[in-house]
Amino acid sequence: MSHPFEVPERDLVDRLDQLVDVTFNDLQSQFLVLPRGSAFLEYDDFQTAYETLKSRTRAFEEFNVERVWAALESDALVFVVIRTILGFSPPEWADIAGSQAGVAIPQGAARTLDRRVRDERRMFSRDGFIETAAGRRLRTLVEVAVRLITQGAPPQPEGMTHRLAKADTAGGLPDVQNAARFHVPYAVVLYERYLGRPFASHRDSVSELVGDLMESAIEQQLLNGNVTYRKMGRAERVAGFDQAPDFLVPTELSPAVAIEAKLTNDDGTARDKVTRLVHLAEIRDARERAGEPSFEVVACIDGRGFGVRRQDIRRLITATRGKVFTLATLDRLIEETRLREFAS
Repeated sequence: MSHPFEVPERDLVDRLDQLVDVTFNDLQSQFLVLPRGSAFLEYDDFQTAYETLKSRTRAFEEFNVERVWAALESDALVFVVIRTILGFSPPEWADIAGSQAGVAIPQGAARTLDRRVRDERRMFSRDGFIETAAGRRLRTLVEVAVRLITQGAPPQPEGMTHRLAKADTAGGLPDVQNAARFHVPYAVVLYERYLGRPFASHRDSVSELVGDLMESAIEQQLLNGNVTYRKMGRAERVAGFDQAPDFLVPTELSPAVAIEAKLTNDDGTARDKVTRLVHLAEIRDARERAGEPSFEVVACIDGRGFGVRRQDIRRLITATRGKVFTLATLDRLIEETRLREFAS
């Protein structure tokens, strides 16, 4: 069966359902494989940091600020272990520590610490670190973390639960000690995993890299064809566009092709991208009606998020006049669009 970009524009409406089916068949799930990214944390490193914390606190029997601080000085990655015991993201930890201690801790500062400790394992042992702004913030984070972990989850009203109401922290420090001494039963591990989703934190940290897979593939096609192009930066402004497309060819000064790229397994994100493409087509149509130089709208999409609503793909094919490509058909991007006019 033909792909949308192979069908003359005059035949698109009559063959729309077939073209939707073809596009659906090309979509690939992208959630089984994740980019590692520069901050990926190996289990061996995590376990080493955990054992450092366990040893310095005597299996959490002496879990206090000074013992935890000693563990952090020995291995800065203990910071991530403590955050994992809490079950908080870096911004959440910063927010609750700031509110309880009455000290402003920027969320960005907490994120920076969380990243740096993966590469600078001895950063907290440097002379004078405790006197720096980062050192004072770390001290506050540790003090609040020790207090929260020691106290555990307070009672909640009916219909509510507490973020510390986890198998290893609900009852306070005794639960942490039991988890460390006897290990946690497998069913409990699976339940905690169910609540948190496997690879959730890592997926969040590399979400931009996942999205870049499609943009990188497009760039490779353009480079292979020696096509002049401009990849627009985030929030970059371009005259004549409410929101700049991901790529403009040859330049933003006189665009002949506007490319929008998206790879997602989330149907809400996919719908947002379809809406953006439809609006881009409306700008194209307005220019054509006014007799002004216009541009071709090209959609490069993939991921199961686009395979949820047939009507969205119908709108996409119609708005782009059939110029819809997936990773499976991206090798035909140049030959089937006006990009061929700029290839050499």
